[in-house]
Amino acid sequence: MSRYKKNIIHNRMYDYLLICIFAFILLISRLFWIQIKNHHNLNIQVLRQRGKEFDLYPKRGIIYDRNLIPLTNRQRVNVLFALKNNIIEDQSLKHTLLNNTSLDYEEFEKRLKDDEKIVEIPLHTIKPIISNWSNILIHQKVIRYDENSILSHVIGYINKSENKGEFGIEKVYDDILKNIEREDILFIELDEREEVVLGSSINVDSKGLTMEPSGVKLTIDYHIQKIVENILDKNEVNGAVIVAEVKSGEIRALASRPNFNQDDVDKYLNRDDMALYNKGIQVAYPPGSLFKLVVLAAALEHNLEIQDKEFYCNGYERVGNVIINCNDREGHGSIDIKEAFSKSCNSVFIQLGKMLGGERIIQMAKKMGFGEKVHIGLLEEVKGNLPEGDELHGAAIGNISIGQGSIETTPLQITNMMAIVANGGIKTGLTIVDGITNYDGHMIKKNKRIIPQKVLSEANSLILKECLIDVVDNGTAKNMSLKDLGGAGGKTGSAQAVLNRKETIHAWFSGFYPKEEPKYVITVIIEEGYSGSKTAAPIFENIVKEIEKINR
Repeated sequence: MSRYKKNIIHNRMYDYLLICIFAFILLISRLFWIQIKNHHNLNIQVLRQRGKEFDLYPKRGIIYDRNLIPLTNRQRVNVLFALKNNIIEDQSLKHTLLNNTSLDYEEFEKRLKDDEKIVEIPLHTIKPIISNWSNILIHQKVIRYDENSILSHVIGYINKSENKGEFGIEKVYDDILKNIEREDILFIELDEREEVVLGSSINVDSKGLTMEPSGVKLTIDYHIQKIVENILDKNEVNGAVIVAEVKSGEIRALASRPNFNQDDVDKYLNRDDMALYNKGIQVAYPPGSLFKLVVLAAALEHNLEIQDKEFYCNGYERVGNVIINCNDREGHGSIDIKEAFSKSCNSVFIQLGKMLGGERIIQMAKKMGFGEKVHIGLLEEVKGNLPEGDELHGAAIGNISIGQGSIETTPLQITNMMAIVANGGIKTGLTIVDGITNYDGHMIKKNKRIIPQKVLSEANSLILKECLIDVVDNGTAKNMSLKDLGGAGGKTGSAQAVLNRKETIHAWFSGFYPKEEPKYVITVIIEEGYSGSKTAAPIFENIVKEIEKINR
């Protein structure tokens, strides 16, 4: 009986010991969780109770170029944090800050009128400030957009108060770009009256090594993009330029002018120059003589014998009761189709238009991608306009044949057409997005591409290429000097249009280079450029030469 009691006591003690061990393990686990695993969150809560917080890193993922060069979150600036009242009361400090900040006077004053006690002022230089004033803090801050606003019309911008993409890639991939866990926060601690800065703490929490999608990789080449923007700015012109690779259809540069500051979008809202529009994809223009490539393609598909046909230009062409002048008022005289194309003869192409009829021309235009979006990955793209119904008959055929009237195309559609011809009649489609990445640029999901389609026969594509090369060698773009770089092919255009309720002429040039096995297609449109050969073609030439410098 005593042995039985002894066993009961022994078993109870054993059970009690197990319970104690289990409780101890739970306690240790809880302490481990609080002190190690959850230390960061608790530390943040303490800092938030003691001070005011300021972000030192954008709460959005990085947008990369094709070589993983960051296009956002790349620039660091020195930022001063100070009590607003101290700046207002110290005129000397205020004057010094105004002379050393990137803010204009209006924005500077606006920050001093905000409700917050502490203001942040970006600085060009810190030396005259840190040597003369105390009770201020200066830290480096990573800004979302480069001060040069490179690729601004493609990247787009955000609504800062909501951290929401409003335009461009920022809008299309808003959910992905907001999916970032990195937090670089500055906590500033004030005294009880919130009048003196007691100290500061910086929390850096980099969780970028995860495979969570938070970045976007573009097909843009930063170096080519920079070349294009520098040339546009140097020439002080408005319009757009697109550079695309022929074989892949990947866009290497897309620039629109005038440019805009992504951090201050409001001041561009009521301007007449459409600075906030991506003119490469969002504005449709009359294509002018560039549309003659469509007419010629339709004529070749319909009847190859036009190559041997002799045409005659007497300086104008009558269509019904309408007379349309040729670009040479005295007339080109007897001329074949290749020379008519290289000299951009309106008369011959109106004659072709009469032979073909509007339906055949517009059918070819649709095959070449006009009248529909190209779908490169930006929501702002427009589809342009092609005439239909009664607009295809009568005197309208004159305007259709030379790319005027109601025809409207985007520079992107022109680039797509030129790429089809340069690629032997194969349509690969164009794209500007390579795929979705994690924070460090590791590809997570590749962008899907369309299946290449045969749009033109190889034989007809070769004829069109030869005609485009003749434009550069002997025609309206013969002033370009690209023979040492492998030559080029292309087409000039001078399109009558209306801009800000005034009649004007836009200048076009779209072409490929080198002329054998083309690598790039480049499209240039210059608003109020008046002459494709004198305004747009030289910009094409300069871009080619600069690209070749970096490719050597």
